Amino acid sequence: MPYDLDKWANRLASRSDISGYIFHMTKANNEKGLNAFEVLIKILKERTLLGSTTEKGFITGDRKAVCFQDTPISSVVENIYHEQLFREVLGGKIRYTHYGICFPKSYIFQQGGRPVFYEQKEIAKQILAKEEYWRIVDYNLSDKNNIIDWTHEREWRLPTDKFEFDLSKVVVLLPNSDSYRNLINHLPKEDLETIRGVIQTSPLVH
Repeated sequence: MPYDLDKWANRLASRSDISGYIFHMTKANNEKGLNAFEVLIKILKERTLLGSTTEKGFITGDRKAVCFQDTPISSVVENIYHEQLFREVLGGKIRYTHYGICFPKSYIFQQGGRPVFYEQKEIAKQILAKEEYWRIVDYNLSDKNNIIDWTHEREWRLPTDKFEFDLSKVVVLLPNSDSYRNLINHLPKEDLETIRGVIQTSPLVH
């Protein structure tokens, strides 16, 4: 028998491994000369997330997609910290920072967002229809010298060129109190009154 919304929320509240929200973390946009905070403000003011491509977001196929992490906030912080600590070993690329936003999982599901399909890419292509390739994330433990495993992100993707979201669904993630004051100074009052809330991640960093 399926859960109703209240029973589902109660089930999530009893779990520490998952959340009722999914997270989209930001990074600097060097092409436009914006740091991660400025990118966050731009996203909030424009109420828009742009889909990633094969070149910029490891998306398989021709369909752009917006990416999210389906983890509790503690795991999001762990993922960020791990990438900071081992960035050079992981290729030097900055994938995301402590700035970001999250949405209720049900809201993203209603927009068409879905969990990705972790599998070796060529095998996944034999299983999924071509129009579903955007859901593929390469996964391969066969070569001990070339492990491919992104399952720590529990990624969701929303297939779209541009996701124009409802600001009232948004919770903002910030690293510290200074960034919170910056948010207040840079975001219009009506936007501050519209967002669901703000999470400061610094208490979770050990």
